[in-house]
Amino acid sequence: MMNRRLSERRAEFARYKTDVKTRGKPFFPYAMFHDTVMSLLIVCLIVALAVIWKFTANEGTGDGDSGWLGKLYDEKADPGTVSFVPRPDWYFYFLFYLLRIFKWPESVILGTVGIPTIALILLLALPFIDVSRERRPLRRPVAMVAAVLTIISMGVLTYKGATAKEALGAENLVLVPEWGQKQGFARGSPAYGGAQIFAQVGCMNCHTYLGAGSSNVGAPDLSEIGKTSNRGAAGFADYVSDPSKFGNTVMPKFGDLGAANLAQLGAFLQSSGTCNPKTDACPPGAAAGGQ
Repeated sequence: MMNRRLSERRAEFARYKTDVKTRGKPFFPYAMFHDTVMSLLIVCLIVALAVIWKFTANEGTGDGDSGWLGKLYDEKADPGTVSFVPRPDWYFYFLFYLLRIFKWPESVILGTVGIPTIALILLLALPFIDVSRERRPLRRPVAMVAAVLTIISMGVLTYKGATAKEALGAENLVLVPEWGQKQGFARGSPAYGGAQIFAQVGCMNCHTYLGAGSSNVGAPDLSEIGKTSNRGAAGFADYVSDPSKFGNTVMPKFGDLGAANLAQLGAFLQSSGTCNPKTDACPPGAAAGGQ
C-alpha cells in the first residue's frame, strides 16, 4: 500500500516537472522572487505614507492642522480616564470575543494562546497533510466543510466581537463587594466608591489587592496600605494625584481623575487594613465619614 502511494506521488511530481518545463515556470525561484519584490514595494509604500503623515500633521484638532494625510490625534491620551474602553483592531475581533467565551482566569490561556496556536499549526501542516492534486471542490468534501466552518466561525466571532459591549474594568469591578466585606467599608460609602475607581482606572495593572491584580515594576500590595502608612485619606489622594512630588517617578499621575474621585480613592486606601469588618468601624472619611 505504501509503495503504491509513494509511486503515485512520484508520478504526480514527474508530471508536475513536465508541465513546468512545457507550460510555465517553477514556483522557486520565479514566483517567490516576484512575491518578495511586490511585498517589499508594499512595505516601502506603507512606510513612506507613515512618514508623510507624521511629518506633515501638527498636534491639534483644528481643520488647519489636519496635514496631508490627516491629523495625529483628536485629543491627547488621558491616563486618568474612567470611561475609555480599549478595543483591538477589527481583524482581532474574533480573538477579542474569545475572551468573552473563555473566562478569566481559569480558561483565558486556552482561548488566547491554545486555540489560535492549534489553528496556526494546522494551517502550517495543511500542505503536508493534504497532498492530493485534486482541486475540484465537490471531490474534496472534508477540506470544503473545514474551510466553510472556519469562515463561518471567524465571521461570527468577528461580528460578535465588533458588537460586544464591554463594561469598563468588569473583571475587577466584580471584586469590590467582596473587598467591602473583608475590609469593612459599606456600599455607598466614599471608600466603596474609591474601590470602584481603583478597580477601573488601571491601578491593578501594577498593584495587587487581596490576591487580585498584577505585581509589576516593584509596586506594593495595597491590601493593608492604610495600616502601614500614616498618610491619611487626604494624603493618599495627594500622593495619587502626583506621585512624582514624593519621589515616585515610575507611577503615573492621576490628577485628571478630579478632586472628588481622588478623595474617594484616598478614603479607600486609608480604609484598607484599618476597618473592622465585624463592626464597620473605620477611620473618619473612609467607610462611614464624608469625603
